[in-house]
Amino acid sequence: MNQKEKAQSFASLHVKGRPLILYNVWDAGGAKAVAGAGAKAIASSSWSVAAAHGYRDGEAIPLDLVAMIVARIVATTDLPVSVDFEGGYATAPEDVASNVERVLQLGAVGINFEDRRVNQSGLFSVAEQSERIRAIRQRADEVGIRLFINARTDLFLQAEEAAQHRELLPAAKTRAAAYHDAGASGFFVPGLVDEELITELCAASPLPVNVMMMDGVPPVARLAELGVSRISFGPLPFLQLEETLREQARVASHG
Repeated sequence: MNQKEKAQSFASLHVKGRPLILYNVWDAGGAKAVAGAGAKAIASSSWSVAAAHGYRDGEAIPLDLVAMIVARIVATTDLPVSVDFEGGYATAPEDVASNVERVLQLGAVGINFEDRRVNQSGLFSVAEQSERIRAIRQRADEVGIRLFINARTDLFLQAEEAAQHRELLPAAKTRAAAYHDAGASGFFVPGLVDEELITELCAASPLPVNVMMMDGVPPVARLAELGVSRISFGPLPFLQLEETLREQARVASHG
């Protein structure tokens, strides 16, 4: 498949009730392993990419290094590749669009794009984030690739406790609708774990809903029943492998 075909294929994998499963990677070797396991697409995790190269999450890893990693992942697999692009490494819509174009030129067909103010407090307003998404969509269309913009909201991650999630749901629905109108392709809600709330959001969202696996999240099969269209594993694969490496090193060091 060429890049345009990969973009079309990737979008088609987001099916409500039959979710795309993304076991997130952080390098080309991981992409090759996951592809060999029968994955339908490859997606990076920004946390894992940063940690694997000695950086903290939050755009601390240089964009040039991210670009090198993305290039190697794309070159290693024939599958569609989506990049966890955090806040786009910029604030202004045009600057974000320019950075996203760089990822597109490397062959990626999807991005995660979050509405939190990276390394600051709070979220971009609905209007501000919509403008940022709109700029990305326009630039991708100019390039000629129907980029899958997975619009992430950090409403639930930034809540002090899960008990607040019910009262945040109307705001999430508002953002889903606005991001859809701005040109987003999916709606990512890391931190949301409650079955009832996930079901309600899937029913209300005009965009395919992406849930991230973490403590308290229902199993994959149950998420499919709730209407989820995409399931990400985020940093879990890296954390599990890191723990295995640590334990094996401990055993080796102590005989």
